[in-house]
Amino acid sequence: MIMDDLTVVLPEVVLAVFAMAALMFGTYSRNHDAASRLVLWATVAVLVGLGAWIGMSPAGTRTAFDGSFVNDGFARFSKVLLLWGAACLLALSDAWLERNKLMKFEFPVLIALASVGMMTMVSAHDLMVLYMGLELQSLSLYVIAAFRRDSLRSTEAGLKYFVLGALSSGLLLYGCSLVYGTTGTTGFGGITQVVKAGDLSTGLLFGLVFLCAGMAFKVSAAPFHMWTPDVYEGAPTPVTGLFATAPKVAAAAMFARVVHDGFGSAVADWQQILAFLSVASMFLGAIAAIGQRNIKRLMAYSSISHMGFVLMGLAAGTAQGAEAMLIYLAIYVTMNVGVFAFILNMSKDGTPVMEISALGLYSRVEPARALCLAVLMFSLAGLPPLVGFWGKFFVLTAAVDAGLVWLAVAGVIASAIGAFYYLRIIYLMYFGEPAEALDGAMPAAHWVFLGASSAAMVLGIINLFGVEGLAAAAAATLVN
Repeated sequence: MIMDDLTVVLPEVVLAVFAMAALMFGTYSRNHDAASRLVLWATVAVLVGLGAWIGMSPAGTRTAFDGSFVNDGFARFSKVLLLWGAACLLALSDAWLERNKLMKFEFPVLIALASVGMMTMVSAHDLMVLYMGLELQSLSLYVIAAFRRDSLRSTEAGLKYFVLGALSSGLLLYGCSLVYGTTGTTGFGGITQVVKAGDLSTGLLFGLVFLCAGMAFKVSAAPFHMWTPDVYEGAPTPVTGLFATAPKVAAAAMFARVVHDGFGSAVADWQQILAFLSVASMFLGAIAAIGQRNIKRLMAYSSISHMGFVLMGLAAGTAQGAEAMLIYLAIYVTMNVGVFAFILNMSKDGTPVMEISALGLYSRVEPARALCLAVLMFSLAGLPPLVGFWGKFFVLTAAVDAGLVWLAVAGVIASAIGAFYYLRIIYLMYFGEPAEALDGAMPAAHWVFLGASSAAMVLGIINLFGVEGLAAAAAATLVN
């Protein structure tokens, strides 16, 4: 029985063992610089390899440890997306870490451990397993947020993330205790049976509310977004890029797992909560980003707004909505990889420059880079026919088909408002006031990610590279 369970969690075990081995290798290596770079690229290779392994694994649903851990199509899709997202940002971080003298072997090890936590989150079928995965991810991310120890902003970012993260964990645990006290179980299967047996009791309903509040913090949904702008701005730029990709996938997938697997028979109850979080996130992110002058803070509010659209798909409470959520996440991660490949090289005389005004007439200095960024900005704004438009189209359609027409209308209005700050960047690059030219050289690897991401936004309009079919199959295993 134990061996059967271990085969189900084998990818997580492999990554955890690798992280511990890499930690020991880095610790006892005499040449720390060479060892750090080796560990970084080995971690990238392992993350990519694990993603391919999971993606090619046989279809079907398998459980481990008395049903507390599930390996189904939904989990596999989410794991591939988060592993490859983390691998991309880790690969992009190489030149930046070297340039800023932060190449330490602990960095990739912490990302590997965070990835183990994220993989556990999306496969959790028990509240205790969910919490263990969530805390493993969170503790690793707290450290890398403050990884630049000589920077007050980075230290502040790590401290704020830790304090507010502890608050959200408290909310989540309180919700877990209420659910356990009401149902007598922490397993999603047992919770489902209690919910199906009758209406939600007051204790169970309050438990659901606190669970949603704790998970909303992890996806940086308003009004639990307060950590996002400061942490995005203060954390090292590769860490900001990581925060905007893999953890968002893991948190959204965890959210979907809880509401569908644990409370799938009470859609009407949690649908109201998710609809509120969706509207609040879309409008707060769209409006607050307008006044931002720092591009990392702008991307923070952008992520809040985009998570609102992700929650719109989830709020539909249907398999179509779950499919739309997965498609949106895949597109969102791809766009952010390209954008942060650009942001990582915004510098002047070796000093990072994060002011948006520095992009004035940038198209005359680096026309190819400016074009790629313009395509990504158009896609983030959701302008047709780019792939970003189809991501929003899927979630809006899911909301309408679920009878949430008012939510879809709110999404269209928020998207129109949010288009302003994306188009402002394009305006600055092509028609703005001249600024001191950014002179940061772009490594070949960064060019690959920037070019591939922007090209995907154009070429993907043909068939979304088959993601739609994969997402549909994954969603069907979650909502049945």
